[in-house]
Amino acid sequence: MDRAQLAEFLRIRRERLRPADVGLPAGLRRRTPGLRREEVASLATMSTDYYTRLEQGRGPRPSRPVLAGLARALRLSDAERDHLFRLAGEQPAPPPGPPAEVRTGVLRMLARLDVPALVLDAKYDVLAWNPLAAALIADFSALPPRERNLLRLRFLSGDRQRERFGEEATNDFARETAADLRAATGRYPDDAAISALVADLLAGSEEFARIWALHEVANQQSMCQTIFHPTVGRIDMICEVLVIPERDQRVILYTAAPGSSSDEALRLLDVVGTQSLLADS
Repeated sequence: MDRAQLAEFLRIRRERLRPADVGLPAGLRRRTPGLRREEVASLATMSTDYYTRLEQGRGPRPSRPVLAGLARALRLSDAERDHLFRLAGEQPAPPPGPPAEVRTGVLRMLARLDVPALVLDAKYDVLAWNPLAAALIADFSALPPRERNLLRLRFLSGDRQRERFGEEATNDFARETAADLRAATGRYPDDAAISALVADLLAGSEEFARIWALHEVANQQSMCQTIFHPTVGRIDMICEVLVIPERDQRVILYTAAPGSSSDEALRLLDVVGTQSLLADS
């Protein structure tokens, strides 16, 4: 435990917060920059005396629940929370779950792209997409939020995925994504949404249960495949996976070789949109 560095870190993070940041009134006679020590202590559910001693470098080694309370009270980012734990001589606590918020810049990028693109979190929830991705894969806006998940579409939607992507591609995708999901359960051991997803897949898909029993663990890097679209026909996709490490998210870009028949099919799909999908439904 580095008491001096921990004390300085707590003080600086306390002083950078304003009462409005944590839902407190500013008051008329506030002289202390940022929050008061008693306000941080109250937000972290500890005594003011204990917090004061920590900030003065005199306190005993804080427990993991105390550190978690401080991280919450001081509105620390994931990186700052990990740093706090290390200063106190503890290994960082696992994050509670994969972030669901997509950065504004990423959303703007999706809107400007002229290729299908979507954003996935660690459990393959589709967090954001552009119109071309909806036309290519599924009209995600028409699905309940819980069903906007590529693993649910793959394992719990019957033969529709095999018809769209082909037998070999769907089998490869199934094994790779199951191994990737296994890795996610290790990163987020306490996340209820991941546990519920695994339980639903095990209950609803014998194929997933067989693959899951292999205990394979891997990080999927490629999602390239051929798509047999009901309106524009076969599209040979070149996929790029852009990783957003601080959010544990991936941006999937689906492209085709310039001037190819697949490229022409994508351009036609841009015109057709999701209308044919709605008609098919």
